[in-house]
Amino acid sequence: MTDSLQPYPAYKDSGQPWLGSVPRHWPVLPNRAIFDEVKDREHPDEEMLSVTITRGIVSQETLLADSSKKDSSNLNKSAYKLVQPRDIAYNKMRAWQGAIAASDLRGIISPAYVVMRLREDANVPRYFHHLYRTPLFAKEAERWSYGITSDMWSLRPEHFKVIYTPLPPPYDPAAIVRFLDHAHGRIDRAIRAKRKIIALLNEQKQAIIHRAVTRGLDPNVSLKPSGIPWLGDIPAHWEVRRLRFCIRGKLTYGANAAAEFDNPIWPRYLRITDFNGDGSLRPDTFRSLPPEVAKDYLVEDGDILFARSGATVGKAFLVRTNTVEACYAGYLIRARPNTSIVIPEYLFSFTQSTAFLRWKDSIFIKATIQNIGADKYANLAVPTPSIDEQQAVLAYIETAIAPLRTAITNLQRAMALLREYRTRLSADVVTGKLDVRAAAASLPATEPVASVLSVSPDEPDAADDPALEPEEAEA
Repeated sequence: MTDSLQPYPAYKDSGQPWLGSVPRHWPVLPNRAIFDEVKDREHPDEEMLSVTITRGIVSQETLLADSSKKDSSNLNKSAYKLVQPRDIAYNKMRAWQGAIAASDLRGIISPAYVVMRLREDANVPRYFHHLYRTPLFAKEAERWSYGITSDMWSLRPEHFKVIYTPLPPPYDPAAIVRFLDHAHGRIDRAIRAKRKIIALLNEQKQAIIHRAVTRGLDPNVSLKPSGIPWLGDIPAHWEVRRLRFCIRGKLTYGANAAAEFDNPIWPRYLRITDFNGDGSLRPDTFRSLPPEVAKDYLVEDGDILFARSGATVGKAFLVRTNTVEACYAGYLIRARPNTSIVIPEYLFSFTQSTAFLRWKDSIFIKATIQNIGADKYANLAVPTPSIDEQQAVLAYIETAIAPLRTAITNLQRAMALLREYRTRLSADVVTGKLDVRAAAASLPATEPVASVLSVSPDEPDAADDPALEPEEAEA
């Protein structure tokens, strides 16, 4: 896609480290010369919008349909700000993470957001959309954001206005937008296709696990009714125990503390967002708690953490802390398996089964809010064979799903490379390192291409629409 692309004929130093050299004919101006801040309030009947890190500006209805985000439609919306098509909006506390975008929609957004309007009609808003969603701008936004900790960094309008931005002549950004929308569409479709394959492989993996942890390995085994609709028949020699009888001590909630420290010698503070889809810990989300705070919430190797609310409600994580001391946050519930009754890996495997999903669904049907507390987890029915049989089941599962796991890993790596290429291409094009004018002119006529990527549990967009801090609500 980029093999035939060349640099522009001549360059100049932009004077801005985050931009480097830019085409000679591109002015570089402070944002106060390009945008005006808009605070148009008192439009409570307009559609509610959110600025997301992964998808830009979307309606809250769309966001709620795809996640368990809090519905704000019943709030007093008189202070909410009107956004019109072509406006740039950003979340002050998340701009440095990419929560900034051009809007194609009319609606209202949280008072914690900032709305900027282009001064000149000739300017192309989607050029700024692509530019401001690059890691290059994210670092510049971070440089101009202020706060006691990273969780409180805020890019205020007066600081956004002093950031210098390229303002190419209209033909250049129009070509850039056309080229990037087309390129992103192709890349995103390739990623989406790989996601679909991964979903099918995960279904196969789940079916293998479900069969093994609810029926065992003997296809001719005698069965008996479990007495539990979502579980069905189980081997006649197995027992069904409530989770509270499979663990040592009680199910316990984690620390109710802010994730504001990153001292590497303190216990790591485990939160839902720290876990990858495969249960491994993300290196980029490290937070820690002082030892005196963490001491009552330390986890042991083999503990299982259950998510009790949010987009990952009902998800389980197997703790592996052979080399890292760690504690856990209040939105997680800890279960410490009694290894004379159940092997931790076996209990975790059960939480990956279809039966466990049916149990979660049965809980949600009875509740108005998707929340699973310790009392409900304590009553979870767990089919338990002998320890020897559990070990045999685990060995079988490991062998059976190994090829699927390898295939999923390879697909995930391919997706990561595509995302990396997408990011690098965007940065090179919007900062003028590559001239796409001829390439854009040769593209077939198509509709504007929006990103087809959606928020997934494996790529949490936790900062989409955070609760307002009192200080932020003054905006």
